Amino acid sequence: MKILLACEESQAVTKEFRKMGLDAFSCDIQDQSGGHPEWHIKGNVLDIINQGWDCMIAFPPCTHLAVSGAAWFEQKRKDGRQQEGIDFFMAIANAPIQHIAIENPIGIMSNKYKKPNQVIQPYYFGDPYCKSTCLWLKNLPLLYHNKEPNLFDQNVTHTSKGEFKEWVDGKTGKIKRQALWYYQSYGKNEYGKIRSKTFPGIAQAMGLQWGQYLINKKNEKAN
Repeated sequence: MKILLACEESQAVTKEFRKMGLDAFSCDIQDQSGGHPEWHIKGNVLDIINQGWDCMIAFPPCTHLAVSGAAWFEQKRKDGRQQEGIDFFMAIANAPIQHIAIENPIGIMSNKYKKPNQVIQPYYFGDPYCKSTCLWLKNLPLLYHNKEPNLFDQNVTHTSKGEFKEWVDGKTGKIKRQALWYYQSYGKNEYGKIRSKTFPGIAQAMGLQWGQYLINKKNEKAN
């Protein structure tokens, strides 16, 4: 089966699908950083989206869509950047692919498109961090973790939510609170990549659970 990992340069999820024996390829306008250029298609995913993929797991840019950037929404609406983000997201959602999952943080697509099928956290899958992550699913099951019946026996352990950082905002005087990993990423090189990364536990769950689901579907058709 051909699996497309759209807007993924890290190849974190690509590798997990490859472990399941599936023909997975990452695609991004950036060079891959996952160490497997032979599994990477550099370019706009919309240029290859009609090339007979069986499944697509997509991570469209959230810069103009996530509520974390709401302070800049008015300007982004005026200059068209937000609409560009919406159009790109919807082109992925409407792709002629049987199985689709779209990942994004909490943002405007819950209203512009529809409510996500599932909202997950990294700590559900063994990584001690908080980051609300929405999943819009087409012909794919919810990701199971230890808070729900675990159909794939991952033996995951429910971990703590991780540390938080509190500080006083110099402009408003209000106390703010953020996940420590997010706070510490400010000012670092490739800050955007750090902020949008897929945590290892979630990547593993996607590859294992959805990969096995697709394999089972393929076997059902063969029989």
